Amino acid sequence: MTESNGVFVGSDGPSRGGADAPSYVERVVDVRLSTAYGEFLAVGYLDHERGDEQIALVYGDVAEEGVLARLHSECLTGDSFGSRHCECGDQLAAALDAIVSEGSGILLYLRGHEGRGIGLLAKLRAMKLQSEGMDTVEANLALGLPADARDYRVAAEILRDLGVRSVRLLSNNPRKSEALQRHGIKLAEQVPLLIPPCEENISYLRTKRERMDHVLPHLDGLTHMDGMTHLNVMADSS
Repeated sequence: MTESNGVFVGSDGPSRGGADAPSYVERVVDVRLSTAYGEFLAVGYLDHERGDEQIALVYGDVAEEGVLARLHSECLTGDSFGSRHCECGDQLAAALDAIVSEGSGILLYLRGHEGRGIGLLAKLRAMKLQSEGMDTVEANLALGLPADARDYRVAAEILRDLGVRSVRLLSNNPRKSEALQRHGIKLAEQVPLLIPPCEENISYLRTKRERMDHVLPHLDGLTHMDGMTHLNVMADSS
């Protein structure tokens, strides 16, 4: 266990992609990062296999069992520009708030996951097809791309490097939990991260539930969005 400016991070040495698999992830730098949410330890990694630069935001002692963790796929339009066509920016903020409220946790901001792994330009092309009537899955497939091309190997390797034993995963996506477990990370619990829908993203959220198996119970009974309808459902970090 090491300490940097009052922020603790577990370390069990080099990470491994499985019992016998080599690690392609190198920890490059640790630095204290003061944010609007709190003081984090920013840990920078280089994925030598894919060339992606990755970052983990670590809060408190994360070597305990069942540490709260969020694997956040990068979304320039949602995270930086506040796009209302997805809930990504709100999920990012809610996850950081939940981790600080918990007193410890990790947020992995996963580069290379833009548009569920198809890249920024392809995502924008898919958004154009959605504006013409396709859902998000149909749009990706129409472009000859997978509905979801994300790989969570690097996330598992980073978690192991940080000394994480098991996680309480902030996610509505059971496939994400299954992927982590396939890569050797124990799952203690899947914790909902539910964001109130809006008129612009309700169809997108329904597609995630109906075609991608996301667990979104706050959509039950919702028949319309008219710009005046809001659900009082916030991120559940309990």
